[in-house]
Amino acid sequence: MEDSDYMGLALELARRGRGWTSPNPMVGAVIVKDGAVIGQGWHRKYGGLHAEREALADCARSPAGATLYVTLEPCCHQGKQPPCTQAILAAGIARVVVGCGDPNPLVAGKGIEILRQHGVTVDTGVLEEECRRLNRAFFHFIQTRQPYVTLKYAMTLDGKIATSTGASRWITGEAARRRVHEDRHGSAAILAGVGTVLADDPLLTCRLPGGKHPVRVICDSRLRTPLDSQIVRTAQDVPTVLACAQATPEARRPYEEAGCRVWVLPGEGGRVSLPALMDRLGAERLDSVLLEGGGTLNWSMLKAGLVHRVQAYVAPKLFGGAEAKSPVGGLGVEAPDQAFSLKNLTATPVGADFLLEGEVEYHVHRDR
Repeated sequence: MEDSDYMGLALELARRGRGWTSPNPMVGAVIVKDGAVIGQGWHRKYGGLHAEREALADCARSPAGATLYVTLEPCCHQGKQPPCTQAILAAGIARVVVGCGDPNPLVAGKGIEILRQHGVTVDTGVLEEECRRLNRAFFHFIQTRQPYVTLKYAMTLDGKIATSTGASRWITGEAARRRVHEDRHGSAAILAGVGTVLADDPLLTCRLPGGKHPVRVICDSRLRTPLDSQIVRTAQDVPTVLACAQATPEARRPYEEAGCRVWVLPGEGGRVSLPALMDRLGAERLDSVLLEGGGTLNWSMLKAGLVHRVQAYVAPKLFGGAEAKSPVGGLGVEAPDQAFSLKNLTATPVGADFLLEGEVEYHVHRDR
């Protein structure tokens, strides 16, 4: 096996931590000696052992002289866990192969340098792009202190997210819906607007067995979420935030008594400032947001430059209807050359449906 094969195994291990490591990155590690894997591990949950220490603890025999493959640069600072560089050196590892560097200013090349200074051979950049993609949310958060936002929606081939009567269950099939719940499990928060709550009374939870619920955030400028909605009725069991621009203590009280957190944030024209909301989510260390809003909120987030990735589930169906809703509303752009473009687009079959994914290119859009 080659370096890329062992790094591929480390990536598979790292993905097992999805949903549990935030705001830490997902990391996997494999230790190889005399052509055989003698230890492997991954960062299982926030606050727990890092991947390198998990792999060292898993070793069936002495790792002295072995090669360690790790998807992210080993840390060299004291956090909830001691430095991984310290454990690597103490174990006598001879060579470390790193997938990608860590942008955290506390690490940022220092981990690699410490290992090299102590005589360890360090090679970098093996499956680097795959390792970066794995932790795109962590990288964005550590550099901006704002969450990485993925806009998700399901639509028909004619671009409708509901029929002309407002019915939307179900546009996509079971396989696509399961994948959505996997993404909810992997996200720190899920964001929707009060219009979605009023129209659909959603739960916005992860329904996978053993899955993790994201923090539910409802953008509700005037605090109109019904007290008998599923969101409020389940707030004691699922972390729930109502973000508003104005609310008296008396108006907030019944929501808070039901278990909701009510954030009163700066407003713009009577509406919650979306940049202020992203700042608050970042301050709460929520590094990734799955945006499942309606057309109005989706457009507002795009216009504010706060959407980083788009996931569009497309079903092979046609709804028709001039008044049937589309996934992005608002005023829209005035000319085709003002469109929000997507780069690195992929198309993946999911059951009978397709998932189109891409990163938003804001420099293409010319706001007027």
